Formats: sequence, structure tokens, C-alpha cells
Amino acid sequence: MRQAGRWISSRLGGALPLLLPVAIVVAWQTASSLGLIGNRLMPAPLDVLRAFWDKTISGELAVNIAVSAQRALSGLFVGGSIGFLLGIANGVSSLSHRLTDTTLQMIRTIPNLALIPLVILWFGIGEEAKLFLTSLGVFFPIYLNTLHGVRTVDPQLIEMGRVYGMSNWTLFRKVIFPGALPSIFVGLRFSLGIMWLTLIVAETMAASSGIGHMANTAREFMMTDVVVLALVIYALLGKLADATARFLERRTLQWHPAFQTPAKG
Repeated sequence: MRQAGRWISSRLGGALPLLLPVAIVVAWQTASSLGLIGNRLMPAPLDVLRAFWDKTISGELAVNIAVSAQRALSGLFVGGSIGFLLGIANGVSSLSHRLTDTTLQMIRTIPNLALIPLVILWFGIGEEAKLFLTSLGVFFPIYLNTLHGVRTVDPQLIEMGRVYGMSNWTLFRKVIFPGALPSIFVGLRFSLGIMWLTLIVAETMAASSGIGHMANTAREFMMTDVVVLALVIYALLGKLADATARFLERRTLQWHPAFQTPAKG
């Protein structure tokens, strides 16, 4: 009897995260069917589903998703790599920190989207501008969290490593970097959200493909179902990216007490 109760509880626990989205979609469709929500203001979920089917059959949706994903991953790689390396350098070297951190903090206070006119003057409206904006959006969350992670490693562990005769590289590889990993993953997850947010705006700059381009074109022709479809796809891609980061976080930090799965009684 107790095992049956645990089985039911586990099944319900797995379904709980889906209850709210399903309830919202059902209420949304019901209100649209009753005429409480105008189709021009907010299309019904079934209309969005039909738009998804039409874009899928034509092949347009797959192309736009692939283009947007390539832009997002390129920005994540460029901005994330630079942010990670600078975070490590400024975390372990006080000289590097004094030379660069103040300037970086000043640049961080400038809204990314406020740079769009200047970015267009620098790079035009091509792929370079979109890559720059996405990389800049990703850079600071990873930089700040990497710096914080390195700076907050237990100094007693570092001192113990030196007592045991570890070289600087061994000390970094076995003590400092593992200790900073939880904070680095926080920065990664935060940057993934900003990555998609920045890309949405970047893809409206005279893009010829991508999800943002699809939404912008649909807006010009008052196709609200396609606009909502683009927003849903952005949300799903963001959720997929976050779930991937959480999976890597759990696998990488299995040694950390906070990420260990509790034993079942």
C-alpha cells in the first residue's frame, strides 16, 4: 500500500510542472472560443498550432530555427569564452583585476540595446552586428559569476593545497576551478536567457532569416498567430537551453553535496 502511494506521488510530482501551462492554454482557448478575446488581439492556441503546422510543412520554420540557433550558439561561444577567461584572470590575478575590472563594470552599466545605433555604424546590419550584440549580452553574466566563483573559493583549501606542494596549475585545476564551478553554471544559465533576449532584438535589424525575422514579417502583415508562434518557439528554445545547462550542471557537480540526489528511504 505504501509503495502504491509512493508510485502515485511520484507520478503526480512529475506532472505538476505541466498543470499550470496546460490550464493556461485551456483557459486561453476557452476564452477565445467564447469571444472574450479577440483573434486580432490574441489568436487562439489552435490558430497558433495551425500556423506552426503551415510553417513546418513549408520548411520555413526549420530554416529559421536553425539560423537563430546558430547565431545564439555563436554568440554564446564568443562572449562566453571571453567572459570566462577574463573572469578567471581577474579572479586569480590582482593585477589583472585592477587593470580591467573597473572598465568592464563601467561598460556593463550601458544597456546592450542602447548600443544598436553604434553597432550598426560599426558593423552595418549584417551577421557581425548580431554576433556582437549577442556576445556582449552573454559576456557579463559569465564574467561576473566566474569572477565571484574564483574569489569565493575557501582560502583554507587553497592554503592546504600549497602546503601539499601543488603547483599553481595543479592548484587551479584541482581546487580553484572545481570550487568556482557552481557559480560559473549560475552565470551560464543566466546568460542563456539574456542570449535569447538579445537575439530577438538583433534579428529585427534587416535580417533575412531567423525567428525574429519571421515574427517581424508577420507583424507587418498583422499575422498575430505567427508572432505568438515565434514567441512560443523562443520560450521553448530558452527552456531547452536551460534544461541542457542544468543537466550538465548535475553531471559535472555530482561530487558537490548540494547537487547529490538524496537516497530514497
